[in-house]
Amino acid sequence: MSRFLLWTAAVFLFFVPAQTGGTTDAETYRQLNMFGDVFERVRAQYVEEVEDSALIEAAIQGMLSSLDPHSTFLSADAYGEMQVNTKGEFGGLGIEVTMEGGVVKVVSPIDDTPAHRAGIQPGDLIIGIDGEQVFGLTLGEAVDRMRGPVHSEIIVTVKRDGIEQPFDVSIIRDIIRIKSVKARAEENVAVIRITSFNEQTDGGVERAMRDLSLEIGQDLQGVVIDLRNNPGGLLDQAISVSDAFLDKGEIVSTRGRGSRGGQRFNARSGDIAQGLPIVVLINGGSASASEIVAGALQDHKRAIILGTRSFGKGSVQTIIPLPGEAAMRLTTARYYTPSGRSIQATGIEPDIFVEAGTIEIASDLDRRREGDLRGSLDSEGGDSEANNGSENIDDQGLDAEREKTLLDYQLQRALDLIRGLSLFEDRV
Repeated sequence: MSRFLLWTAAVFLFFVPAQTGGTTDAETYRQLNMFGDVFERVRAQYVEEVEDSALIEAAIQGMLSSLDPHSTFLSADAYGEMQVNTKGEFGGLGIEVTMEGGVVKVVSPIDDTPAHRAGIQPGDLIIGIDGEQVFGLTLGEAVDRMRGPVHSEIIVTVKRDGIEQPFDVSIIRDIIRIKSVKARAEENVAVIRITSFNEQTDGGVERAMRDLSLEIGQDLQGVVIDLRNNPGGLLDQAISVSDAFLDKGEIVSTRGRGSRGGQRFNARSGDIAQGLPIVVLINGGSASASEIVAGALQDHKRAIILGTRSFGKGSVQTIIPLPGEAAMRLTTARYYTPSGRSIQATGIEPDIFVEAGTIEIASDLDRRREGDLRGSLDSEGGDSEANNGSENIDDQGLDAEREKTLLDYQLQRALDLIRGLSLFEDRV
C-alpha cells in the first residue's frame, strides 16, 4: 500500500510545482495521499471491477475539465483523431462545441456538414443525446457519445433561444471533409469564405485571392472575408491569414503565466489585396482564430467589421503529449489584439452592427410599367405596341411564374459597403 502511494505521489508531482499558490508542500502531499486512498478503495470495494487505467484517465480528465471548458484529456484515440481534424478531414457531425451550464453549447456548425444540413445553429444547447441527458457528462464524454460509425443516426435534443420547448434533431454521421476556403466573384467584389483554420487555410486564401484577381481584373473593387460560423482552429493559420492582408504591425500577442508565457507576432511586408477595401463578416459563431483575424484587421483599420458580436474565446490551448500516445489540451495563455484588447468572454464588436436576415427579391415579370397601361401615350415620334400586350399579362400567368431569390442580408450590406467605398475613392 505504501509503495503504491509513493508511486501515485511521484506521478502526480509531475503536474504539481514546488509552490502551488499558497498551498504548502505538506498539504499537497496529504491530498495526494488522500487520492491514493480513494483510488485503492475503489479498486477493492466498488460494486464492479474497474480498469485501473480507466480510473486514472477519469481522474486526469476531472482535474483538467475543472479548470475551464477547453482544457481536457485526450486518449490515444482522441489524440489521433484530433491530429486528423487539423488536416481537414474527419468523421462526425460537423459542429464545434463547448460546455456551458452542464450542457453542450454549439459554437458553430461547419458549412456543408450533417449538422449544418440538419439545421443546427450557433448558440444551440444540446441537452440530450439519443434520449440520455447530457447534464453530468464532461465535454469529452459528450463528444465521445456524439461520435459513431459513418452513416449511423444520432438524435440530439436541442434547446434554442426563442423556442420554449426542446426538440429532437436527427443527424446522420458522415465523413467531414472541410474545404476551409471557398471563393467567388460577386460582380467586381472578391468574396472569400473561410469555414475553419486548418493546415490548408493560408494557402487557400492566397490561391483564392490570386484567382479572383485574375478573373475580375482591374475592375476589382474590394474583398469581403466571411468568417461567420467559423469556430477557429490553428493559431499559426490565423496569424498567416492576418499577415496576408497587413503590411506591418502586430497581429496578436499571447500572455501566459509568468514572464515566459508571452509572445508577439508581427506582420511582414506585403498585402495580397493591394490596399483595396476589406469588409470582414462575423457573428456569434465566429470564435478563436476568427476573432484573431477580425481583431487584427480592425485594430489596424485595415478592414471594416460587419455583423454581430463574435463568440468571445480569447484563450490559447497547447497540446502536450503524454506517455501512452495520449495527450492533454491545456489552456496556457490568453491572446490580445494589437491594441491590447482581450476578447475573452466579450468578443469582437463589429464596426457596423447588422443582424442576420434574408432579402426576398421578386422578378419584374409581374410589374406593369407606363407602356403597359391601356391608352398610354406613344413615345415621341414612335409607335408603341406595349398596350397591345397589356391585356394578356394576367392571361399569360406571369404572376404564377414569378421568380424569387433569397439574398443574404449581411453579405449584401458588405457588398454595398465595398462598392460605396470604391465609388467614393474614385470620385475623390
